Amino acid sequence: MTTIKQKRAAARPLPLNEILAGDCVSVMNSLPEASVDLIFADPPYNLQLRGDLHRPDNSKVDAVDDHWDQFSGFAAYDSFTRHWLAAARRLLKPNGAIWVIGSYHNIFRVGAELQNQGFWLLNDVIWRKSNPMPNFRGKRLTNAHETLIWASKSENAKPTFNYEALKSLNEGVQMRSDWVLPICTGGERLKDASGDKAHPTQKPESLLYRVLVGTTNPGDVVLDPFFGTGTTGAVAKMLGRDFIGIEREESYREVAARRLARVRRFDGEALATTASKRAEPRVPFGQVVERGMLRPGEELFSIGNRHKARVRADGSLIAPDADAKGSIHQVGAALEGAPSCNGWTYWHFKREGKMVPIDMLRQQIRAEMADETRPN
Repeated sequence: MTTIKQKRAAARPLPLNEILAGDCVSVMNSLPEASVDLIFADPPYNLQLRGDLHRPDNSKVDAVDDHWDQFSGFAAYDSFTRHWLAAARRLLKPNGAIWVIGSYHNIFRVGAELQNQGFWLLNDVIWRKSNPMPNFRGKRLTNAHETLIWASKSENAKPTFNYEALKSLNEGVQMRSDWVLPICTGGERLKDASGDKAHPTQKPESLLYRVLVGTTNPGDVVLDPFFGTGTTGAVAKMLGRDFIGIEREESYREVAARRLARVRRFDGEALATTASKRAEPRVPFGQVVERGMLRPGEELFSIGNRHKARVRADGSLIAPDADAKGSIHQVGAALEGAPSCNGWTYWHFKREGKMVPIDMLRQQIRAEMADETRPN
């Protein structure tokens, strides 16, 4: 049964591109259900620091000792995690997803709670820092990475994944789950009025850039419940996504607001990314034949001209020499003795003495389909 409070929340417009003040759980619970495409969360790590940390020259390390990272114990931290994740899951659209970043202090506890609440883990990503802070005491390994968990709202969800765009970012090679990126330093590191770091755990824009290009589209709504100094919002604005930031610390909100005011939003063609081939409309090979782009009886040739087959009137192929018949994929696989074959890239036809992949015909049909759906 829908409560009056839920109805009011659903009717309220989303506060897009705003920084909301307050506790993340209560603020998230005030927003409309199923209204967010992606959540990026950088919760307190519960570092459990004991005493000051000093460098070999006896200078003090500016460690994370802020009050917001202090919990009375694991039970208190687990309760905090359970409540904010439940509020976050309520906000996600059915095909929404969440990214959570953490260190060895907290990420395993967060991961377990994600699964407890019905999220479906998609990947864990290791952010390997190319310039990590050294281990000054020499009693442990240098902590040179953090872990991100990418999870969909449910097992049956279909979250955005721009595979080809990430592949383009990686010079045409599949994006792996280990990302080598520098920590936030130099001009990117925001400072307060005293010249000190505005936030002890400010994340680099390169990290959020990769997350948002890979798992959102322009116009999507991205929520960050631990907004800090606004890295998520800055990158979202730049990439043409809408953001909602939640931050209870006034000093961080002020820094984030000044930062966001300086960000220029990309527009038009600059926002376009390489589309996933799976997202393109399906074109049956029979449609190529129906439209007369290839004729029944016309010969097709494999890569390297090693095999050939003839087109049949129903859009299937037959290779008499190999006693093979079926779809462009089935005949290609049979001739190669392989379990599968992409017939669109395997088969070619001849035009003016040149070999042309049949995929050129499919792309021509797709371009015409796009023209038909484009507004005048």
